Amino acid sequence: MKTILSLLLFAIVQFGMAQIKTIPIASLSENQLVSVVLVDVRTPSEFEAGHLKNAKNINWMGDTFAKQFEAVSKDQPVYVYCKVGGRSLKAAEWLLAHGYKNVTNLSGGYDAFLQKKKP
Repeated sequence: MKTILSLLLFAIVQFGMAQIKTIPIASLSENQLVSVVLVDVRTPSEFEAGHLKNAKNINWMGDTFAKQFEAVSKDQPVYVYCKVGGRSLKAAEWLLAHGYKNVTNLSGGYDAFLQKKKP
């Protein structure tokens, strides 16, 4: 009986917790970005140096990260990216922990996107 309860508890934890979806940024198509909130979590200076079309800049390391996300519905799909993928993964974890239901981390970051564009 104890084993069954342990397995049941394990299943509840595994299936009850939201998982971070990950898509390699280099495999993105423009169609995948049509109905999502695309967020670049790099610093404003990094963002100004170049970013994906239609991306919003919400700096992960800034004091207003949480405040700026108040304007984003928790039911909207959110795609996050940064320079190489570390900050965006942390931001995605934070978003899931704060009730955002559909969060995707774009792995590889802006650097991988630029690499894909090179001939």
